[in-house]
Amino acid sequence: MLPSIFVRFKTGLVYTALLSTMIIAGCTTLTQQGQPTSQPEDNISAEINRYQAIIDAAHNQPSLDVIRAYIALETYLTGNPITDEAERQKNINETWQLLTHLSPQQLSELVINANEYTLQGWLDLLSTYQSNKQDPNKLRSAIHDWQIRYANNPAARQLPTALQQMEQQPKDGLNTIGLFLPLSGQAKVFGDAIRQGFFDAQKGLPKPIAPVNVTASNGELANPAANDAQANDIAQPKTADTSISEPERLSSENTAAENTDMAAASATAQLSDSSQSPTTDTPVNIQAVKVYDTNSQPLSNLLAQAEQDGVTLVVGPLLKPNVEQLAQVDTPLNILALNELDVPQARPNVCYFSLSPEDEAKNAARHIWQQQKHNPLVLIPRADLGTRVAKAFAEEWQKLGGATVLQQTFATPTEMRQSMNRGTGIRLSGTPIPVNAAVSDAAMIQPNTDAAVITKSTANGPVDAVYIVATANELTIIKPMIDMAISSRKKPALYTNSRSNKSGTGPDFRLEMDGMQFSDIPLLTGVNVPLMQQAAKKFANDYSLMRLYAMGIDAWSLANHFTQIQQDTGFHLNGESGELSVTGNCTVLRQLPWMAFSNGRIVLENRSGEVNAGTNDGKNTESTDGLTHSNDVNNADYSNAVQ
Repeated sequence: MLPSIFVRFKTGLVYTALLSTMIIAGCTTLTQQGQPTSQPEDNISAEINRYQAIIDAAHNQPSLDVIRAYIALETYLTGNPITDEAERQKNINETWQLLTHLSPQQLSELVINANEYTLQGWLDLLSTYQSNKQDPNKLRSAIHDWQIRYANNPAARQLPTALQQMEQQPKDGLNTIGLFLPLSGQAKVFGDAIRQGFFDAQKGLPKPIAPVNVTASNGELANPAANDAQANDIAQPKTADTSISEPERLSSENTAAENTDMAAASATAQLSDSSQSPTTDTPVNIQAVKVYDTNSQPLSNLLAQAEQDGVTLVVGPLLKPNVEQLAQVDTPLNILALNELDVPQARPNVCYFSLSPEDEAKNAARHIWQQQKHNPLVLIPRADLGTRVAKAFAEEWQKLGGATVLQQTFATPTEMRQSMNRGTGIRLSGTPIPVNAAVSDAAMIQPNTDAAVITKSTANGPVDAVYIVATANELTIIKPMIDMAISSRKKPALYTNSRSNKSGTGPDFRLEMDGMQFSDIPLLTGVNVPLMQQAAKKFANDYSLMRLYAMGIDAWSLANHFTQIQQDTGFHLNGESGELSVTGNCTVLRQLPWMAFSNGRIVLENRSGEVNAGTNDGKNTESTDGLTHSNDVNNADYSNAVQ
């Protein structure tokens, strides 16, 4: 017995000595190195659930605690032999996505512990990326050096997918773009418009030329006669027939100038005295572009074909059913989808860019909020479009800090005329728009930076703003019906969307709409007259197609900056479809300019947004006189086919 006891005692002394030596030498335990210790299965499961709860509670909002939770989860995924490789990659991708969405202020305030080696490695990778992202070759070299310095970091063994794709790009920086559009079937006309905008942007676009018309110091227009061109009511072409053949469309581009509104010709005459033709912008770079018809075969087959063709970035698809299919397809390709999902999904290789009416409604909510309104009423058609737009407006309004938004539906033009003949107007009342309870709290998590000050509105007074989702024909009935029902001298400010921006309305319409504000894309404001003329000739003044043309132009620019929009929430671009920025889930947000009818003219608001509907004196606006506001718009066609 004694020898046995002595051996056990001696062994214990050896273990104690070894442990003391490790502590003195400053060695760390497995847990400090980011490796899980042996724990009962129940304890491990509880820990995983705890970290996952932290992640879920953050709702994709970046913070140091959430990043630590992802890192902790990684240790369990790495230590578990049955963990799927895709699951580890997903965790790495989500960790990287959160890191890249940390604001500069958050990064400057980060404080980490000395033994958080894994977190330090991630932060150094982020710094490496941000310092070298403009030069792909330098970035490759810097990432390689980082992998050597942090060989034990999970991301060193498996880089985030976004960085893997950047490393796989050709060293000359020229990628092959796959343009996924419907080029056959009923949606062909939409795909053609985007395709033309995309390739025109690649070749180079006309630069804006300073207009002769300027606002004098007294607020009066220096050339008021220029607006007379808009009085010419020219018969407008119908929305393009979806059955038109490609040769016919190409041929029509050469003769469409004959059908262009007289206002476009007037704008040409207003160019500077210099006879020099406008120069064109050189493209960002020349990249190979392969075009794929999304109506020709299943999306999964097209993506596989594009990968075989050497495509590194897909622009498209456009139609919502295809975008929904995209969520079910696993592809390594980077994708700039030209539509959105109803329920956003965060994927490291997919970004979203669309002309959705919901986004326009959110833009209207921000604009009306900035104009110090408190009690808006949303007037919508009795259709799914109206319901979607009203909900988007109300959600954005409450994120800004506003109170409940009211909605009211309007009937068909025939029914409204009958009501007007009976002396019945549209009263400024409605029912509350239902909004998810979590929406109001979202402003506390991620306040909207477009609003100067976010304060909770609790006003329950009379309606002081009306946002009308209507066509021009509907608007000519709705506005008089609102005027009929208002007895007070102080009328609410009226706002409407781009669907109301129609051609051939003439001076009577502009006078009748006096004071009303409306939004539309920059291309249609006439800021760049040569480009607007070019688009008008191509599409015979069909604004619905001209908007898609502008989308194609911006899609080219976004494709050339895909890495930035994918990784950098501070991205900003003055595009032809709006001022573009990036929000969560890599969704491109469009900020639209606003115009107003003022004394029979259309004036463009300045960037401060200080125009007051109904009382505009022209001092804070720029004139768009002489520009073609010709549009036989039928946004329902676009919404039904694309949305």
